[in-house]
Amino acid sequence: MISDAILLMGGTGAIGRQAARALRAHYPNVPLLIGGRDLAKSRQAASEIGNAEGVAIDARANDLGLGDRRVSAVAVFYADHRLASLRFAHSRGVPHLSISSGVYEIAPEVATYMHSPGTAAIVLGYEWLVGATTIATLTCAKPFARLDQITINALVDEEDAGGPAVAEDFERLGRMMPAALTRRDGSYIWRNNEEAKASFRAIDGTEVEGTGFSSIDVAGLAVATGASDVQFNLAMGVSSSRRRGEPKSTEIIMEMAGKDSDGHPLRTRHAVFHPGGAAPLTALGVSMILERLAGLDGKAPTPPGLYFPFQVVDHTSYLSRLQAEGGNVVALDVE
Repeated sequence: MISDAILLMGGTGAIGRQAARALRAHYPNVPLLIGGRDLAKSRQAASEIGNAEGVAIDARANDLGLGDRRVSAVAVFYADHRLASLRFAHSRGVPHLSISSGVYEIAPEVATYMHSPGTAAIVLGYEWLVGATTIATLTCAKPFARLDQITINALVDEEDAGGPAVAEDFERLGRMMPAALTRRDGSYIWRNNEEAKASFRAIDGTEVEGTGFSSIDVAGLAVATGASDVQFNLAMGVSSSRRRGEPKSTEIIMEMAGKDSDGHPLRTRHAVFHPGGAAPLTALGVSMILERLAGLDGKAPTPPGLYFPFQVVDHTSYLSRLQAEGGNVVALDVE
């Protein structure tokens, strides 16, 4: 049993609370520290979650204002420009997960790892919805002997904007990354202006207009699969479930092309969806990463290293929990 608490910085926000509940569902006795700038708000969130303590975070203090309080892992749910959470975690040799940075902001984390690679695990949790895209794509890519093209199309329901921290992330990333990181014919390029425009079919077949998005999924999937063409597109609108008169959902369309084991052309189209929207799907990935970082599942904690989420989480277990929450990965018709 883990005696040291997991620290959730920004744990009072929508995704932080969802992640805490997801952890609590599988590990009711694991202690949690719910950190935020407002102590009263942190304590209120902690009381709602149970077996948790609300703490005030001082981002300017090396100890975050926690003194010698021991923790087993740190997760941060907002853009931590001071890298306070990473410095704290690395100084104490505990693993760290950040989910709010963009692909252009990874240099400080990479530098921290390179300076002392044997200290603790650092997870670059900026994949779309923290592993939902990559785990599903790698699973659906198994029939391919050679994978040439991967196109990821994410549809966010316009009623699924999330909390203030999520809105701030989107505004910042849109301002800093007007061009979309893309792999084309084996080279990394930036799509912008007209070239960044994209359209795709949602789960129900409705045509959706979107634009290129710089997600670290592009780099991760390109390296993991060897695909020479990888792109990520993002659209906001009405999700397929809401068009049917049901509550909002979130969906990710994955289109792949290559060759099968007999050398024949193969094209597939799948979708990940979650009936609760983006926040619970994000929380699923966060909770399962923290589970592995801290060794809550009884296995050895994740060793020191620099990781993508899909390298930390067991894919079969992830898909099983996704289904338990009412989500799924479904095959779609290919055009």
